[in-house]
Amino acid sequence: MEIFLKTISSINDETRVEILHFIDKNGEVCVCDIENSFKMIQSRISRHLKILKDGGFLKVDRRGRWAFYSIRTPLDEFRQSILKEISFSNIEIPKLNKGCKSE
Repeated sequence: MEIFLKTISSINDETRVEILHFIDKNGEVCVCDIENSFKMIQSRISRHLKILKDGGFLKVDRRGRWAFYSIRTPLDEFRQSILKEISFSNIEIPKLNKGCKSE
């Protein structure tokens, strides 16, 4: 039950749904890319990303000082259906705007 509630609460925020959709559409992105694209401060972005990760949607790959987020694989059917519903919505997300020299 706890995992279910964490999943549901992780998408109970418009900004987190937008960030989740953004990562789903753009693939693996660095925190600085999300920060630059959404024009938000890093601490706020990191908080949202942690909640989405704890909700079972994201995985993080740390490379040096950079953290890259992507959709976790394999993703269970429940979370896949949530991502599918989000993709069918008319959610506007910003264009990917690279924020750092991560490579």
